[in-house]
Amino acid sequence: MNKLFTLFTLLGSFLLAESKPNIIYILADDMGYGDVKAYNKDCKFPTPHLDSMAENGIMFTDSHTNSSVCTPTRYGIMTGRYAWRTRLKDGVQNGYGPALIGPERLTLASLLKDQGYNTACIGKWHIGMNWKITSGASPKAKGENVDHKTPIQGGPVDIGFDYYFGLAGSLGMPPHCFIENRELIAELDVKHKDKKGGDKKLHSCRPGYANSDFDVFKVLNQITDKAVDYIAENAKKPEPFFIYFSLNSPHAPVTPHKDFQAKSKINAYADFCMETDWRVGQIIQALKDQGIYDNTLVVFTTDNGCSGTAKIDQLLEVGHNPSAHFRGIKGNLYEGGHRVPFLVQWPKQIKAGSVSDQTICTTDFLATLADMNGLKLKDNQGEDSVSFLPALKGQTIQKQREAIIHHSDKGKFAIRRDKWVLIMDEGAGSGRNPKYWDPVQNPAAIQLFDLSKDPGQTINLQAQNPEVVSQMKKQLMSIIDNGRSTAGLNQKNDDGKKGWPHYDELKTK
Repeated sequence: MNKLFTLFTLLGSFLLAESKPNIIYILADDMGYGDVKAYNKDCKFPTPHLDSMAENGIMFTDSHTNSSVCTPTRYGIMTGRYAWRTRLKDGVQNGYGPALIGPERLTLASLLKDQGYNTACIGKWHIGMNWKITSGASPKAKGENVDHKTPIQGGPVDIGFDYYFGLAGSLGMPPHCFIENRELIAELDVKHKDKKGGDKKLHSCRPGYANSDFDVFKVLNQITDKAVDYIAENAKKPEPFFIYFSLNSPHAPVTPHKDFQAKSKINAYADFCMETDWRVGQIIQALKDQGIYDNTLVVFTTDNGCSGTAKIDQLLEVGHNPSAHFRGIKGNLYEGGHRVPFLVQWPKQIKAGSVSDQTICTTDFLATLADMNGLKLKDNQGEDSVSFLPALKGQTIQKQREAIIHHSDKGKFAIRRDKWVLIMDEGAGSGRNPKYWDPVQNPAAIQLFDLSKDPGQTINLQAQNPEVVSQMKKQLMSIIDNGRSTAGLNQKNDDGKKGWPHYDELKTK
């Protein structure tokens, strides 16, 4: 592989070659800020393993996903770049969606592979793959025109991962079968027709092709076993390893394993959160069993806020708010849509029990890994990524970015700068109505909130602060136009701005 970076200096690198940590990035799916006890004292179900991560590492309290839905957040994590810079301007892809990451783009996996890591992606992908089609211009959502026997291109093993085992999209999306590297692991011998009926093993799954042994209630257990096995197989190798472990939980279909059903005594979503916590514990225990716990960096976060499929009314009835004290849910521009738990433990380097209120984004891990390895990203790499390595060492993050951009399921924008957040919409910017909160005071076409005084976003201050609004609007447009939010040469967004109604709408606000 060609060298993609410039070395600062070998001696100045944070990591010496012989001490490079193993790295595991655990990404939950649709789990809210308030669904971890360490973040929400009123969480009504236990999360002992995630709480232990907070006790033994650092807990970020102002961490944000780069989008409030699945696909774009995952793109941002992997590339350090906002997904709205690609052709995907709103929404998510289905299980047959084309590859969103091109082979030329730097990713977490290709960066670490170039640094001598063995790399694995286990679990949900949902950033697109290139399937061979038998007719038409693109794959159909149910896969009727897809040749499932031809090796799949453009997936994890084409952007830096040595090994892949997982799902093309969300758990409920066809094809309902695991993929290993480039191929389905079994024959698609069932045509699932009814989302609300049929085989219980495909509970709440979308219609499409499936393997008869695929059981949605067992998937989380199966991918965890794969991750534990990978740890065991690689623990004694001379090279460090990186696992991107992307969970299907607690996203719909909400299908906790039988060992966790009714365990919370609240509802299936709470059960699934408890299982999610347990599976994280299995990963941590595997590191201890292999004697590599102290020098393994483990991240836990989630791709956006809690979804309405959690049956939030039932949670609120028992006093559990999956967004804690924040307004909003998955898909929203309000805090609950994108403010998420972000835990990092690395016993050899991070002081136990640390808490940071520094603002970070899920796009920031790429620059952090580069920083750890003494590397400088090129201008066309990680355009929206800032290293939070200083925070892991108890220091202040260098301010290389003035603002973070939030993005909704409908493609609407918001911008966060210091205490202010400006939402370029009269509501949540989403089709998912946050009906569980009282209306915002002083409603208007755009909304400005002071998070230092009003973290619940109850009072719109845009009318009282016209200069702040004007400055932040200009800053938002500049970040879009410049192709980056960090220092460096301006870059192009993939599809330009033609036919981009969300961008055009900003000019009228």
